[in-house]
Amino acid sequence: MKFLDEVFITARSGDGGRGCISFRREKFIPRGGPDGGDGGNGGDVIFRATRRLVSLSEYGSRTYFRAQNGGPGKGKNRSGKRGADLILEVPLGTTIQDAQTSEVLADLIHDKQEVLLIPGGRGGKGNQHFATPTNRTPRFAQPGIPGQEKKFRLSLRFLADIGLIGLPNAGKSTLLSRLTRARPRVDSYPFTTIDPNLGIMTLEEGSSLVLADIPGLIEGASMGRGLGHQFLKHIERTSLLFHLLDITYQPRNDLIEDFHILRKELEAYNPALMRKPQVVLLNKMDLYGPRHRDIEKVKRAIGQMGLETLSISALTGEGIEELKAMIREKWHGR
Repeated sequence: MKFLDEVFITARSGDGGRGCISFRREKFIPRGGPDGGDGGNGGDVIFRATRRLVSLSEYGSRTYFRAQNGGPGKGKNRSGKRGADLILEVPLGTTIQDAQTSEVLADLIHDKQEVLLIPGGRGGKGNQHFATPTNRTPRFAQPGIPGQEKKFRLSLRFLADIGLIGLPNAGKSTLLSRLTRARPRVDSYPFTTIDPNLGIMTLEEGSSLVLADIPGLIEGASMGRGLGHQFLKHIERTSLLFHLLDITYQPRNDLIEDFHILRKELEAYNPALMRKPQVVLLNKMDLYGPRHRDIEKVKRAIGQMGLETLSISALTGEGIEELKAMIREKWHGR
């Protein structure tokens, strides 16, 4: 199923049922009055957040949804059945906007959190309500009130605690599989990952963290180049960013220059991202050799920017235990 993090859908609440026109017809009661029951209310449109979903893919092929109508009233003062609510489940981190005005209607970030966005139409009153001293046999009842229809924009931003970012093929997916039980696709060519991946890292105390592997950013990502521009929003809610650098990478420019470029892309997309704690991971140390750039020089340059560095190999596990200890320390020190 294709990953989707933004969709437009239309939803309609249920119509209210019509009121009933009825009169008592009972033996030995010659003058039975009106006993038409009320129509049932139409179903509401409710959005509910759930951990079960990780994307909006369930809305990829179907975009129109409708709650059930209320049932009509009946004789003997019996009300019509209330229409069933339409409950639309979405992943945690889903923002719901009015598609016409762009107004944010809800931001669902807690499991089982619900919001009622379109109330159902009210059922019409039966003729029992309209008897008067001068009109004891009213032969009319109210129709039900129609439901409302609205178009929504659903936008997902992952509720990840830690974001893994970097150039294509920097080893983010491999690191995610090292730190969590996630098994993202891993290969040796750029843009292997075309969708964000999530993984859960368990801490010693029984708590856990959610890590997100964000597909490769390139220069111009904030303006729509590459894949990163589609997924930059998924690191907006993160508390900590790990920036992976491939120490063996042979770019057109210096590695530090490329690092500056990607940091500028983050700032261009949302300046608040630059205020998040960041750590630079120098990856692929298992391939490091004399022909590669001086790692100590790289560390000094990054240190002058006020950022920590750690040398690792996501493939062989070198430095992974130190990385886990760093994560625990930073998480508990927040």
